Order: sequence, then structure tokens, then C-alpha cells
Amino acid sequence: MKKNKISKNWINRQKRDIYVRQSKVDGYRARSAYKLIEIDKKFKIFKNGMFILDIGAAPGSWSQYASKAIKNSKIISIDLKDMSPINNGIHIKGDFTEPNIQEKIKKNLSKEFDVVMSDMAVNTTGIKNLDSIQTGELCKEAMIFSKKVISSKGYFISKIFMGSTFNEIVALGKKIFREVKVFKPLSSRKESKESFIICKKIR
Repeated sequence: MKKNKISKNWINRQKRDIYVRQSKVDGYRARSAYKLIEIDKKFKIFKNGMFILDIGAAPGSWSQYASKAIKNSKIISIDLKDMSPINNGIHIKGDFTEPNIQEKIKKNLSKEFDVVMSDMAVNTTGIKNLDSIQTGELCKEAMIFSKKVISSKGYFISKIFMGSTFNEIVALGKKIFREVKVFKPLSSRKESKESFIICKKIR
């Protein structure tokens, strides 16, 4: 009964959500595209000819926006799930933390990535602190991996949650990158504890 009530609440929220409705108009696969659009508008990240890695990409709205925003782009997306093709994109199905998948990514490198981005989060358990910690660990893994494949002036963008790992992630960002900012887009739901870390220029 409780599960049905939660499902109904989620459906009703989706119907009221202006970003969900707008994503259908604009042809994006998920409302999360607007978070990246806001990030790009504020930090002016995407430029023509960029090489992008999208970690935890499915269903693909971030890759979609990057493909639209950048002429002559190349995008490698990776996720545990299958994903419909993206213009100028290559999809790798697998866990990016596994060495064999990281090797697959490296084999597709024609040059270092200009942007490594991630909107991934763990499947929620309902225990908010635990979900925050586990998603934080994924962010750290992605940040550490990005150091191996990103250009010296490249960007790293990732979802983070306010919680016990927040300061640790920001500190790691400052250790690896010269510039680190934290930003919460308007399109991120008010009740959500998510923000995004935007890092630039490898040390």
C-alpha cells in the first residue's frame, strides 16, 4: 500500500514538473538535461570540436545536450544500461570502475577528453545518508579516473550530495584541479540535496 502511494506521488510530481514537460517539447530523454544546460550557461564549458566522456550516461540527456551544443564533437558514453545512439557518440556498456572497461574507454581515445561529466547516482535504498555516501564514492572514482584521461585545461563535472562525503569530495577536487566550484541549478528539485561540482585545469 505504501509503495503504491509513493508511486502515485511520483507520477503526480512528474506531471506537475515544468522541466519534465519541457523535456518532451525539446526532445530530451530526461529533465536532467536542463541541469547541464544551466551549468554550461553559467560556466561556458562547451566549445566546438570538444571530446566528451559521459559517465553513467543513460538514458542519455546529458550526451544529447553536448551533441547539440558542440559542432564536430565526439562523445563516449558509458553506463551499466543499454542506451539509444547519440549523434557523434559511442556507447560502452559496463561499469566504469572496472579495469577492462577503463581500457575500452582508453582504446577509443583519439586525444585527451576536454570534458568528463557525470550525473550518475546509485540506485536509492531509501536511506538518504547511505545513498549520499555511495554516490559520493562514485564521484570520487570518476574524478580519480578523469585525471588519467582529461586534458590539462579540461573540465570535470559531477553530481554530488550535501552530506558526510561533501567536504571530502571538494577537497579531492582541489587536490587534483586548480579551479573548483559547486553549483545547484534551478532545475534541480528544491527538496533534493544534490549539487554539482565543476572542476577545471589539472594540477
